[in-house]
Amino acid sequence: MEKIIKGKAFVLGNNIDTDQIIPAEHLVYSLTDREESKKYGHFALSGVPIFQAGLPEGGKHFIEGENFLSDYNIIIGGSNFGCGSSREHAPFALQVAGVKAVIAESYARIFYRNCVDGGFLLPYESTTKLNDQIRTGDELELDVQANTIKNLSTGKTYSLRSLGDILPIIEAGDIFKYARQAGMIA
Repeated sequence: MEKIIKGKAFVLGNNIDTDQIIPAEHLVYSLTDREESKKYGHFALSGVPIFQAGLPEGGKHFIEGENFLSDYNIIIGGSNFGCGSSREHAPFALQVAGVKAVIAESYARIFYRNCVDGGFLLPYESTTKLNDQIRTGDELELDVQANTIKNLSTGKTYSLRSLGDILPIIEAGDIFKYARQAGMIA
């Protein structure tokens, strides 16, 4: 896992639910077939109305055209990110789209656990409200060891809550790989 993650921000509001992250009608694709699973990336955040995405007028969508990879690899959210149903497809879809981390004020518990258990992406909590200080398209640098996010576009640095005990699980790849490495299971 990268200790420094650089990329563009995609800024969202509060209460982004799992149906906005990956709409239910797109849950028909295989999670294990490499080519078919790219559809999850293609449809990631396709349920978020453009006005909620914190985009300037005329802004870009998360995924452009027929691509499955986004130009944005760090999502900045508000409170209650990932609320709604308990589908593990939501963090998976973001990962397939190229997202490395979500930084939000707070998370719905099941989305947070799905991020960790599947080792899909880093679910950081911000210590301050960031979705009104960072703009979609800003260049960011996330320092996993220092628990900071620097907005390279403005020069401002923000503290994040430590990932604590979940970091080794994500570094291992998922909860089962971690349990095997730790000798908890065979």
